[in-house]
Amino acid sequence: MNISFLFFVNAIGFGIGLAMDAFSVSLANGLNEPNMKKKRMCLIAGTFALFQIAMPLIGWSCVHYIASAFQKFQPFIPWIALILLLFIGGKMLIEGIKSIKSEEEPEPAIVGVGALILQGIATSIDALSVGFTIADLNYKEAILEAVIIGIVTFFICIGGLILGKKFGTKLSSKATILGGVILIAIGLEIFITGILG
Repeated sequence: MNISFLFFVNAIGFGIGLAMDAFSVSLANGLNEPNMKKKRMCLIAGTFALFQIAMPLIGWSCVHYIASAFQKFQPFIPWIALILLLFIGGKMLIEGIKSIKSEEEPEPAIVGVGALILQGIATSIDALSVGFTIADLNYKEAILEAVIIGIVTFFICIGGLILGKKFGTKLSSKATILGGVILIAIGLEIFITGILG
């Protein structure tokens, strides 16, 4: 393995860039669940980190083994992220609006395992393309790069959850609506960037 200082700088840079969507979704999750325990915060951040580790490795594998099939799939990535985040964000938005109309304090919108996995896929699907940029690395270097990306993502998501929890208690009944709007906005941003970029 030929690891340099620049390798770590690039991996951390990838981690920061790729974690921004997961940070925003973590912020929304914290807003919706202001009383979230530390164990749950680690579970959510860990889920996003695992997807951010897996996706570049899947992309790297595709370049090495099934490049032509992956290139055919790539135009659909923005659409998949958009659909997943519109679904989750829309559901949160509808729940928030219903609770305001009924004028009762909503229960904290706890993100279930299924929704968390969908969020993980939606926020990390663009990391598949990182596999193309690390295609010249051997498998050990690719794994190390992906793990660094995952570690960076984990800590950025913990920051998002902490911020979301802090503001979630202050926003109370509006938090679910805000969280839904944030998820929809992220989905649109991923879609527009993917289509135009």
